[in-house]
This record gives sequence, structure tokens and C-alpha cells, in this order.
Amino acid sequence: MAGPKTLGLSSELHAYLLEHGTPPDAVQLELIEETLGTGAVARMQIAPEQGAFMTMLVQLIGARRVVEIGTFTGYSSICLARGLAEGGRLICCDVSEEWTSLARRFWEKAGVADRIDLHIAPAIETLRALPSDPPVDLSFIDADKTSYLDYYEALVSLTRPGGLILVDNVLWGGSVVDSSANDESVLAIRRFNAHVAADERVDCVMLPISDGLTLLRVR
Repeated sequence: MAGPKTLGLSSELHAYLLEHGTPPDAVQLELIEETLGTGAVARMQIAPEQGAFMTMLVQLIGARRVVEIGTFTGYSSICLARGLAEGGRLICCDVSEEWTSLARRFWEKAGVADRIDLHIAPAIETLRALPSDPPVDLSFIDADKTSYLDYYEALVSLTRPGGLILVDNVLWGGSVVDSSANDESVLAIRRFNAHVAADERVDCVMLPISDGLTLLRVR
């Protein structure tokens, strides 16, 4: 398994953290290793401790309708699907047949394929086509950073009061506080972070998990 993704966390402390929480199972470990073999893009896979946290959140709110924006090779979707209440569904949005073909294979291995609906299309199109009833209980945004605000605005209107929106990479490797960093993605993340912090429709907390995870509760 690769080293820690959480900013400032040593390899030793990361190992301790994993040992004292719910660890990845054999299927998840296999998926981590296979994803590492894809090269530099493997950094898009979430950290195992983040996955365990997300599973617990889904369980805690009894989520039955969950949306994921950005599926990649499927680790986060396995975590979300495993937390679903009985009869729940996970809607996955991605544009890559290549990466999601790997995800599909591991969904089968993990025993969650029957709970997942995959949409290969621009996520904003999928979101705009979703009916508002039943509402979304929880969503996870982890895709192109320049579209974060669009995804968020679509999901706020689809999410029930008390429902949750999780947003990944909100610290962007620490670049959000680096005045010399001005690429398109970091500028988009700064705009997103400022927007949700001031949005009176939600309660907002930014957590230092992995590359920064914002937790939003719709009022």
C-alpha cells in the first residue's frame, strides 16, 4: 500500500491510524494495488481511512439514495455502497469507460454491484436529469475541480434537509494557502471553499482528512 495521503501525516502515524480503525479488506487491498499499477493517476484514489469514514457516515444517517461524482477505479464507491441501508442505491457519475471497467470488476468482487447504477456521461447532465423525489441523502464530489460549484449547486437542490454533501481535495496539497499557486484547479477550489463557507443553506466543516474533506449538512 502507498504511504499516507493526509497532509503532514508520517508513514508511521498513518500505519498506526489504519491499525486502530476499520482496515481495508482483501478486495479493497487488491484494488489499491491494482490502481497503483496505473501510474501517476493512482493519486486520484481516496485514502483507506477516508473510505472507512465515508462508509460510517452513510450508515449513521441511514442513507438510501447516494450520489458519487467521480468514480475512477471504484474504491470510494465500494465504501459508499457498503454503508447503504437495505434497498439503497448508489448513483455513480463518471466519463471514463476505461477506469470504471476496473471499478465494475471490483464491485462484483466486493458484492455491491447490484446496488450501483453507473452513468457514463458528464456528471452535470446526470444530476440535472435526476428526479427530486426521492431526495438524495448523501453525495460525494471528487471530480474535475473547475466544476465543483456546478455539482454542488445541483446537489443542494436534490438533497433532503439533514442530508450530507462530501467534497474531496479542498486543501489541494496545501496550495489553497500558497499565494504563488494560481492554476485553474486551485483557483476553482478557493472559489468553492469561499462559497460554501458563506452559504446559509448548509452547515460546513472542513476536515484535515487526506487532501482535505469538506462535510456539508443541508439545513
